[in-house]
Amino acid sequence: MKLRWTKTTLLLAPATVLAALLFVYPVFGVLKLSVHDGMAFTTDALRQVYQSQLSIVVLQRTFVTAATVTVICLVMGYPMAYFMAGLSPRKRVLATYLILLPFWISILVRTYTWIILLGREGIFNKALAALGLTAEPIQLLYTPIAVHIGMVQILLPIVILTCLTSILDVERDLVKAARSLGASPRQAFWKVVFPLSVSGAATGGIICFILCLGFYVTPTLLGGRTSTLIANLIDLQVHKTLKWDLAAVMASTLLAATFTCLLAYWALTRKRSEFATGGLAR
Repeated sequence: MKLRWTKTTLLLAPATVLAALLFVYPVFGVLKLSVHDGMAFTTDALRQVYQSQLSIVVLQRTFVTAATVTVICLVMGYPMAYFMAGLSPRKRVLATYLILLPFWISILVRTYTWIILLGREGIFNKALAALGLTAEPIQLLYTPIAVHIGMVQILLPIVILTCLTSILDVERDLVKAARSLGASPRQAFWKVVFPLSVSGAATGGIICFILCLGFYVTPTLLGGRTSTLIANLIDLQVHKTLKWDLAAVMASTLLAATFTCLLAYWALTRKRSEFATGGLAR
């Protein structure tokens, strides 16, 4: 037993040291910077951020944007994942490659592509004009709509693959049993497949929401002044105004939101696991 514990410790030691150096230490540094001015403890930075109308508006916009993009990705991603789960293995592999294809291109290049597509002379405005829906080009670029489109395009594959994994884990025999007992395909989905795969959708949603909170490139290139998110404001405080303490407070806020999401997801999955175990025991 002692030998096994020693081997486990040795295997975990490199990753633990790396995580401590690259994550834990910087996080504590950011937290300290937000409440310490180098001389003593202070809450000036906290008050400046949370009493600033600009900071509050940007924080609210960030969370609303993250929630909206997450909902859109789930609404679009889960049906696509369910469709892929019903394909033959060969077709599913091909579809997975197509889903992964955007990851072979950098986010910066993909975002610049949207600048071309959403511009006044882009394909969307030309299509609207050809259909007679608009008399002149409409403003799509540098709007919240453009930011949402860019973020959804980047994060949708992650949600699809997360949901797909969860749906494929559902035993097909359970669906067959439900059908043999008289359930329609729709009833079998809502009573069997969806409850057993909702945890995967929740995982994809949590990942999507957390990634949305830290988006920087997409709102910078596709959004205007009304689309500034917290990451853009942090960059402004670090590189332009040189108020690192304010940037640290904003970064700490994002960190707290991330941990809150993770704790909520952990509590939810634990509760569902206990419920399922209890149900099986009965």
